[in-house]
Amino acid sequence: MAAASLVALFQFPAEFILPRARRAPTRPQAVLNNKTDIQQRMLVPYELQRGQSRVFHQLPSGLNLEVIEQKRSFGTAQIENPPLVFVHGSYHAAWCWAEHWLPFFASSGFDCYALSLLGQGESDAPGGSVAGTLQTHAGDVADFIQKNIKVPPVILGHSFGGLIIQYYLANTSILDTKQLYPQLAGAVLICSVPPSGNSGLVWRYLFSKPLAAFKVTRSLAAKAFQTDLSLCKETFFSPMMEDNIVKRYQELLKESSQMPLFDLRKLNASLPVPAPPEKSSSANVLVLGASGDFIVDGQGLNETASFYGVSPARVEGVAHDMMLDCEWDKGARVILSWLNARN
Repeated sequence: MAAASLVALFQFPAEFILPRARRAPTRPQAVLNNKTDIQQRMLVPYELQRGQSRVFHQLPSGLNLEVIEQKRSFGTAQIENPPLVFVHGSYHAAWCWAEHWLPFFASSGFDCYALSLLGQGESDAPGGSVAGTLQTHAGDVADFIQKNIKVPPVILGHSFGGLIIQYYLANTSILDTKQLYPQLAGAVLICSVPPSGNSGLVWRYLFSKPLAAFKVTRSLAAKAFQTDLSLCKETFFSPMMEDNIVKRYQELLKESSQMPLFDLRKLNASLPVPAPPEKSSSANVLVLGASGDFIVDGQGLNETASFYGVSPARVEGVAHDMMLDCEWDKGARVILSWLNARN
């Protein structure tokens, strides 16, 4: 198998994507608003749970980000916990956090906000063939935080969402961009793409796990996860996940991405992300991996942890999509323990 065919390990290259027809963005009305007239983008809509609401954050461009929010349960917090902001990865959207983790953390005393990046979920799609760059996605997250979150939040990112957060973290310490990227109370990188990008993962899979390399390429590059239930399960979930649940998530994953998050060639050319400042507090970063991760290997996890000077935490018995997996609470409890220790 040619190495070039594996460049799309996490996201099919933009030139091979045929985007769904997109509606022109509605006229901006407010920074954060409940839009009832928006055209539904996902053909398989995600139904919110009790206590959740869907609002839309207007970016300076006039485009709108979907936000699923769930405020902390009344009487749960004895102290003022930092808000939590969740950022998804490729082929996902805000709904992936709303299923289990938003209710869990809200019931534990945290206000929760899950974003859908541009071109994903129910968010507006920009012009062009890809949703944005590492810089523009991080800037959109920063704009949401700056205009809607009153105190420094903890930001959590999964897969490529973790790489976006890494770029954000780098810019909070740069004088020229510090005002654009509000300070954070902490960051959690969950099964994150490492700072150097996915190229190292590609080559390691190619030479050490050729069968896995073929499966990952077929699943994500050819998007076979959308039609092959067993491959979808192997890519994202644990073997014990019931097929009817995998099928439901498969349909949502299929509908979550209107267009690729990035042009991977340009993204990889811009990496690695800038190194964190020497005086930054490693106590503010949790690097979390999954023992059953089919996409990010142990070496990738260790690279990210070493970059921030921390020891990685590895959750046993869960897969890449640990927030949706059948034992989703394992990762959530590790994060909660870390949050409580910080307080």
